Amino acid sequence: MSSNETATDTAATMAQILGHCRTVAVVGLSPKPHRDSYEVSQYMQENGWRIIPVNPVAAASGQPILGERVYATLTEAAAAESIDLVDVFRNSADVPPVVDEAIAIGARAVWMQQGIAHEAAAQRARAAGLQVVENKCLMVEHARLR
Repeated sequence: MSSNETATDTAATMAQILGHCRTVAVVGLSPKPHRDSYEVSQYMQENGWRIIPVNPVAAASGQPILGERVYATLTEAAAAESIDLVDVFRNSADVPPVVDEAIAIGARAVWMQQGIAHEAAAQRARAAGLQVVENKCLMVEHARLR
């Protein structure tokens, strides 16, 4: 949660995203089933969400993840798919270019997973009209708010 956002704001934002977004580009989605990104994405897919994997290394292999085509970048994914939410499984230091790309493709929201936050990037996303969640697990919050 950013310094200028209250817990109530965060809860409302999460509820809005979970209630209205159904197509999520997962940046940093690993093809390895034991990784958190895979587990969270599989859970969301099993709950009716469309998962769009974004991972340049996995995209180069040409192998799908969770039965979905893998894209090297958000921009490439957005050229083929309509993306509501960008879910980030990258180090906090890697968030700014992901947010810039999310803004450029017209995503509605950015969700930074547990342990991931970047205040300046979050402020930039909010200023561009995107909803932002930091340092929260999409799967945990979806299960909690169902």
